[in-house]
Amino acid sequence: MKHFSKIIYSGSASALCAWAGVTGAVGNIADVTVYDRVENRTLPIHYHNGRYYVVGKPGNEYQVRIVNRGQGEILSVISVDGVNAVSGETANWNQTGYVLGGYQAFDVRGWRKSMDRIAAFFFTKHQNSYAARTGRPHNVGVIGVAVFRKNYEPPVRMDPPRRPWPRSRNDAPYPYSSERDMTGAADATSTAEAMAKSTTPAPPAAAAPAQGSDMRAQSRDNISGGGVARAPQRAGPLGTGHGRTEESQVTYTHFVRATSAPSEIITVHYDTYENLLAQGVIIQPPVYARPAPSPFPGQFVPDPQIGRAHV
Repeated sequence: MKHFSKIIYSGSASALCAWAGVTGAVGNIADVTVYDRVENRTLPIHYHNGRYYVVGKPGNEYQVRIVNRGQGEILSVISVDGVNAVSGETANWNQTGYVLGGYQAFDVRGWRKSMDRIAAFFFTKHQNSYAARTGRPHNVGVIGVAVFRKNYEPPVRMDPPRRPWPRSRNDAPYPYSSERDMTGAADATSTAEAMAKSTTPAPPAAAAPAQGSDMRAQSRDNISGGGVARAPQRAGPLGTGHGRTEESQVTYTHFVRATSAPSEIITVHYDTYENLLAQGVIIQPPVYARPAPSPFPGQFVPDPQIGRAHV
C-alpha cells in the first residue's frame, strides 16, 4: 500500500559532512536534533533506559532539525506531543509531512499554519501546551519523526480503452436528437404539473420541540460545576506551546512511499532539568566538600600583600 505526501521544503540542500558529528543527533536514515533558539545551541542528548531525552527550559523557543543522511528523498512525518506538526491532527505516521532531498537539512520551527507561516514551538507548562489546550494532554513531552524512503518505481500508465466512433445517430453516446430531448422534457413537465394539480398538499409536519437550548443550558450547568465534581489537575511534564507566527516557506510535491510502515521512527523525550534529575535521567555530579578551615594554620602573623588592603 502506497501513500502520498503533500509538503516539501523548498530550501537549498546542505551537505551531510556539515552535520556529521553534531552533538545530540539521533537516527540512522535521518539525524534529528533539538535546537534551543534562545540560547543558540543544540541540546545534548541524555540516554536512559532505552530512551533519548533533552532538557528544555520553560519559555525558550526551539526547533527540530532533520537531516537526510542519504542521497535519496525521504518523507519525515513529525509529531510533537502526539500532534502532527503540519496538519494538527492527532499524529499517525500515515499522515502528511516534510519531504527532504538527498543530504538536505530542514528546521521545523513550529506548527504549520499555511504554506508560508508557522506558529513557533516553545517550551511551556503541561497545561499551557498546544496538545493540552486542544484536548489531547496524554502524550505531552515527546517528539517523534517517522521516516519513509521513496518508491522510485515508474508508475504504470493505464490508457482508457478506445471506443469506436458512432456509425449512426442511434449508436451515439446520446442517441436522441435535440428535438426529441426537448419534447421529452416538455412531456415530463406537463405530467408533473398535472400530478401537482391533482394532489392535495399535505399539511406541514409539526415542528419538533426545540431541545438545543435546554441541552446547551444543561451543558453550561455541567461546565460550571453544577453537580459535576472535577478532579484536581496534576502538574505534568514540560510541553510545547503555540507561539508567535513567523515566515516559513514550503510547496506541495508528490511522494510515493516505498513501504506502508516507516523505515525508522526517531523518538526524543523532553522535560525540565529538575524533572529529569528526579527521574534519574540526569546524574548529578558528586559535590566534593572542601577541607574544613583550621583555626591554627600557622605559628606567626605574616605580612599582608602590598596593594590588597581595603578600608
